[in-house]
Amino acid sequence: MKRRQPIRVSDAINRVMHYAQPNEIETVQIEACDDRTLAEDIVATHAIPPFPKSPYDGYAFKAMDTKGASQNKHVTFEVIEHIPAGKVGTKQVQTGQAVRIMTGAPIPKGTDCVAMFEICQSDQQYGKEWMTIKREMAPGDNVMAQGSETKEGTKLLHKGTYINPGVKAILATFGYQEVPVAKRPVVGLITTGTELLQVGDELKPGKIRNSNGPMIASQLKRAGAKVVELGSLTDEFTTSYQAVEKGLQRVDMLITTGGVSVGDYDLMPAIYEKLGAKTLFNKVAMRPGSVTTVAVRGKQLLFGLSGNPSACYVGFELFVRPTIRAALYEETPHPQKIKAYLKTDFPKANPFTRFVRSTISYAHGNVYIEPSGIDKSAVVTSLAKANAFMVLPGGTRGFQKGQLVDALLFQTEQGQRDIWQDVSYE
Repeated sequence: MKRRQPIRVSDAINRVMHYAQPNEIETVQIEACDDRTLAEDIVATHAIPPFPKSPYDGYAFKAMDTKGASQNKHVTFEVIEHIPAGKVGTKQVQTGQAVRIMTGAPIPKGTDCVAMFEICQSDQQYGKEWMTIKREMAPGDNVMAQGSETKEGTKLLHKGTYINPGVKAILATFGYQEVPVAKRPVVGLITTGTELLQVGDELKPGKIRNSNGPMIASQLKRAGAKVVELGSLTDEFTTSYQAVEKGLQRVDMLITTGGVSVGDYDLMPAIYEKLGAKTLFNKVAMRPGSVTTVAVRGKQLLFGLSGNPSACYVGFELFVRPTIRAALYEETPHPQKIKAYLKTDFPKANPFTRFVRSTISYAHGNVYIEPSGIDKSAVVTSLAKANAFMVLPGGTRGFQKGQLVDALLFQTEQGQRDIWQDVSYE
């Protein structure tokens, strides 16, 4: 395992995604579907509007009755009924008659247009209600036809759609009290390293607090997974192996952080071997996170991420998150790629493809990007303001302010189907 041949980022992604599979479907009540993803397409169960209706408060009548009407020649109608929203007219409208109608109410029988209150005058005479108009109307004026927004059977939402408030409104509109959603993949999380302290522990010489555990747990939740935290392990083979083997019995996939390099205490490669897991790759031509290792046992993916916080973060977004999104029926599981102008010089050489934790900003219709902090794999402070990765191709010797570069967005719902064929990732 000490002799490692790095593979391209695109090849590593493709090897992982070969094992990514849609998860099981479960049904939840609409009240509990927030932040889930649809496991089936959603179609319109009826037309919208389900009946011809008025988009305004006004009067409904026959358009032909206004023929010849003008500022100098008004037309008067007898108002025979009032129809509020939620009610249906009970009278057949005849020539010379009108109905007072509210927004959203069904167009009454015998009428074919609506005149807004603003262009009409109302009056009470002889114990009756009257309406006067001084302009011609055409059939269909101010009438929302049945199915003009959506016809019955129209596909409204694709499976894999993230359920936000707008999606939930559609589900409610069409009567989806029970919603088919993708079952959240259960992901186990183990952090390794004798040097690790828990968050609440006092610092000690040679020790650091465990930042990877809380960070990855948060990334998992953002991606839509259910997190099973399996604890932290010291660099001891037997206990680590037993913890990993036992953890795999409870989860769909497993993430470990640390222990994947080639040091004396990097145990994960040997653990994978004893588990009988097939190693998909153990080195990637990228910075940071080149030691990222992924193995598969049966249908379970085992992600060995770097123990360095930033490298760990990058490895998750590139390799783990897409598999989770694919399990949730997402058809565009990879981060969205855009172009952005470099806001500052980046003189560092890039022997491998480099993913720089960066901040996207917008000004004058353009998109700009700059590093969000120190570009070192062990640095954690550069992660707080990062909302993108600047992607710099391998074999380059630095970039200057104003150059156009690739950027991957990882804090958006929108993704892409496949971004790994671009030359920037070779």
